Amino acid sequence: MKKKIVRFTVPILISLCIMPFTNLEDNRAFAFSNQVIQQGAVGDDVIELQSRLQYLGFYNKKIDGVFGWSTYWALRNFQYEFGLPIDGLAGPETKAKLAKASKYNQQFVKEQINKGNKFTHYGGVEQKKQSAPQPKAPAPKAPAKTAAPKPAAPAPAAPKAAPKKPTAANTPGGFSSNDIQLMANAVYGEARGEPYTGQVAVAAVILNRVNSASFPNTVSGVIFEPGAFTAVADGQIWLTPNEQAKKAVLDAINGIDPTGEALYYFNPVTATSKWIWSRPQIKRIGKHIFCE
Repeated sequence: MKKKIVRFTVPILISLCIMPFTNLEDNRAFAFSNQVIQQGAVGDDVIELQSRLQYLGFYNKKIDGVFGWSTYWALRNFQYEFGLPIDGLAGPETKAKLAKASKYNQQFVKEQINKGNKFTHYGGVEQKKQSAPQPKAPAPKAPAKTAAPKPAAPAPAAPKAAPKKPTAANTPGGFSSNDIQLMANAVYGEARGEPYTGQVAVAAVILNRVNSASFPNTVSGVIFEPGAFTAVADGQIWLTPNEQAKKAVLDAINGIDPTGEALYYFNPVTATSKWIWSRPQIKRIGKHIFCE
């Protein structure tokens, strides 16, 4: 009888021990699905991708579940900052890093989407206090650097201090002389046949991208993004810019933006991309249409 009792009770004990672990395994929350998320994708995976990128401050557009260009550039910027391969694809390594670095409240996000709110999720702020980011104010002009009063020198000998760096007069807004030269090259290569306002507009687009979370945060990073500017693709970026192109850059750095904060522009006569035609258009200056 004892043997029968032992045979009967041991399986029960084993099953009782196994059940809690099985349930724990089944109830684990996994981030994303197993698919690689790429441009053109739609659905819940993209909503989670956009939400996590927005939580970390890389994506500032509407969370709509559509993997467009804004999502693509935000993802590339995330990959760059986190030391991942920069390919604009959300594969296993990128998704794992995103899940570790961010939080995602699916219920909260989808509630905001259903309400039609443009802004839906952001990190570092309690949900009840969250609100849409304020529109970007124009970059303030860099104040002219003034040297602090120096005590009277006991002798007229030259000071031993290192030579001063260029002041705000020739590096406005904190941009280096190399930044200004590169932007002048881009403006000349892209818009030397345009009216002066159109040249300032091209420089303004470059600066708007530098200030956008969806693009690289350096002048060189923006200009040399693959496929971003025709002048880079065809080599005209290396033409010697004239003084007007340089002046246009300085005006843009000092806050002049004829485009209304545009991030893109195109020539409607030569543009073949259906995507660029789909961008919300702001205005036309010269031969270029400027878009959001």
